[in-house]
Amino acid sequence: MSQFLPNFAPRFSLAWLPVAALSLALGGCSMANAGQNSAEPPLDARLNEQVVMLPAHIGDRTVELQTTIFKPAGPGPFPLVVLNHGKNPGKARDQKRSRHLRVAAALVERGYVVAIPMREGFAGSEGRYPDDHCDIYKHGLDEARDVAAAINELVKLPYVDRKRIVIAGQSDGGLTTIALGTKQIPGVLGLVNFSGGLRVRTCSDWPQRLVATYAAYGKQARYPSLWFYGDNDQNWPQPMPQQMFSAYHSHTIGAAHEAKMVDIGVFGKNSHVFFDAKDGVKLWLPQATVFFHSLGLPFEPVK
Repeated sequence: MSQFLPNFAPRFSLAWLPVAALSLALGGCSMANAGQNSAEPPLDARLNEQVVMLPAHIGDRTVELQTTIFKPAGPGPFPLVVLNHGKNPGKARDQKRSRHLRVAAALVERGYVVAIPMREGFAGSEGRYPDDHCDIYKHGLDEARDVAAAINELVKLPYVDRKRIVIAGQSDGGLTTIALGTKQIPGVLGLVNFSGGLRVRTCSDWPQRLVATYAAYGKQARYPSLWFYGDNDQNWPQPMPQQMFSAYHSHTIGAAHEAKMVDIGVFGKNSHVFFDAKDGVKLWLPQATVFFHSLGLPFEPVK
């Protein structure tokens, strides 16, 4: 079944491998405070936070991607959630390493390893941010290529269950997630899109291009997906979310990889940022629980 769900109430506006062992598991990548500087906050020991430089193989290149990993206590193997970050205004290189601590804490509490790879040109990652101008379709695929390469390295970790992977993302990372869903990646079971899209201010027709991009991705979709959008998103207010989802969903109706959308309603001053807001996490967790269970995955807090 579909689809775009009506606004639902309420509408309120863990032990870590030794460094040497983990470095060996990742083929000798840089470890500890990789890519960090003294201006960054300390790592969160409660979530076993680590920062690694993943040697991602992209075409004929190897690019080190600064990646934050959170992990439950114990040896695992644990299912993996890959979180794809958004893009802030300004230069990608000036963007800080994404952590999404509230989201990571909720997922680690439920027994998941969480990995946030900074894509090429962002923060401490090597490479360049893809300058695809008005080609939003190509942009999503270029960004997705980086994430696929990161996943290829993450599944080498001994505490990661390579057969149980969910990919999620917010804003530009949500678009990246849906683009990645056009590729067959072993172990991936589903996708979660939080307020996904890309606003190209230099292109007057970017809204139409964004809708067309989702339609094209829908034709190639391989995985079930859950979409979250709000009504007062300052990047794409209604009816754009409905238009983007409908363009995609029209190609997945009745399929095993069908999409479902949840309208979170009005959230604060800008629903675009609900993803990792305190009240926002409480808002999407129940829907995510149902979705993860539909994928055959556990999603209850681990005692």
